[in-house]
Amino acid sequence: MVMPGNIKDRYGMTLSTNSPDAAERWQEGVDLLLGQNYGAEEKLQEAIDLDEGFAVAHGCLGFLHMTRARPEEARASAKRGLELVDGITDRERQHIEAVNLWANGKGTDAVRLAKEHLGEYPRDAVVMRLAQRLYMLGCSGAGVQHFPPALFAMMNEVAPHCGDDWAFLGQYAFAHHEMGIIDKAMELAQKSLDLNPGNAVAAHSVTHSYFEWGDAMSGGNFLGNWLEGFDPRATYHVHLSWHQALFELALGRYQEALQLYEEWIRPTCIARNISGLSDSASLMWRLQIYGKEAPPMPWDEVKEQAAPAATNPGPAFRDAHAALAFAASGDHELMDQMINRLRTNAENGNVFAKEIILPLAQGIYAFAQQDYSTAVDHLEPVFPQLTRIGGSHAQREVFEDTLLEAYLRAEQFDKAEDMLQERLGRRETPRDTFWLGRVLAGKGEAAAAQGNLAKASTVWQKTGDAETPELTNLQELAGNLA
Repeated sequence: MVMPGNIKDRYGMTLSTNSPDAAERWQEGVDLLLGQNYGAEEKLQEAIDLDEGFAVAHGCLGFLHMTRARPEEARASAKRGLELVDGITDRERQHIEAVNLWANGKGTDAVRLAKEHLGEYPRDAVVMRLAQRLYMLGCSGAGVQHFPPALFAMMNEVAPHCGDDWAFLGQYAFAHHEMGIIDKAMELAQKSLDLNPGNAVAAHSVTHSYFEWGDAMSGGNFLGNWLEGFDPRATYHVHLSWHQALFELALGRYQEALQLYEEWIRPTCIARNISGLSDSASLMWRLQIYGKEAPPMPWDEVKEQAAPAATNPGPAFRDAHAALAFAASGDHELMDQMINRLRTNAENGNVFAKEIILPLAQGIYAFAQQDYSTAVDHLEPVFPQLTRIGGSHAQREVFEDTLLEAYLRAEQFDKAEDMLQERLGRRETPRDTFWLGRVLAGKGEAAAAQGNLAKASTVWQKTGDAETPELTNLQELAGNLA
């Protein structure tokens, strides 16, 4: 039994260890974890090596394992932490319990405990990150009906206690841009970067702000420069490279996007386990629906990355991206296995599966089979509740784009136009302008369609590759209208 001593973390909270060196390694590891930097796992393990009875270090290591899709290792670390709780602080005990709940598939209970915990210990940054992570995952399958407002409310409650802490500011920025408060998100993220230029969480929120503004050029320039100083061994490098690829696609730079996929995102090269699925599957799917042809990279390796989702329960966010991989690769067996699993859940009373994730998977499957009207029937009721699957708006937009493309291919032009006008009202992009041109062409409004096509073409010809499937499709449509 280790009695809490006088050693505290940088937030002033007691650490139950008698080893100053272990506490120092723990703090270094936690700061690397909070900044999504490389080396957190090694530092936490060093802390444990210096004091094997350092319970909260085991808990933090368990959290890190969960973020990297290693549930077995996470359960082992959390279990060891719980074996050491005698004599430690209540804060540390609850911290470990929240990680243990998540590691054992009880995401909703973990969120509930984390929120209660932050009410008492609002500066516990790792638990704050855990809660945010679970909101992003849709509470590991249960869905969050009021995300992102619930996350925003939680962050507002702890804000008066956190001051100008760089780790808090980066997370607070995320909560703001997911609520559409983009200017404030950018302000908070920049402030965090001023305090800690290596904070990848803050760089991520700067990136999201540019994405929401529709400023792919500035976003790509910022992120490209920032990534030059970011350790490529960090797992977050994959996700930030995905963001950079989205900027390249928005600018019409398909070859640049493909190169980023090949070097930093492709499962066989970098993101080998299911933790990178949302990046690989959504980028490949975007390439396919934007260009109306299969991307030059193989879908099978993404399907293999997604394979555990076919039969194993997990977060809705994971299942949604697995559906993209199964459908696009044409693996009907894996797709059917996942749909049957979700259908069984729905029949057993799981309302979230029935209303959200099952129809989303069915809609994606129908789209891949070119049954666009059926895809619309499944996807349309999900769209107003899409935030319940978790993820950021930038990540969920792939499903919005799928519904929009289904509207267009099913020739439901009025619905597509309503959706596009809302999007263009928030931020203007060449792709949405092109899609509006397609809508107007479908409605027989040739002159208006040509105006939108010319506007999108001007941007892409200035910023993009000379020949891309998307630009070729635009020019073909413009030629048909001439």
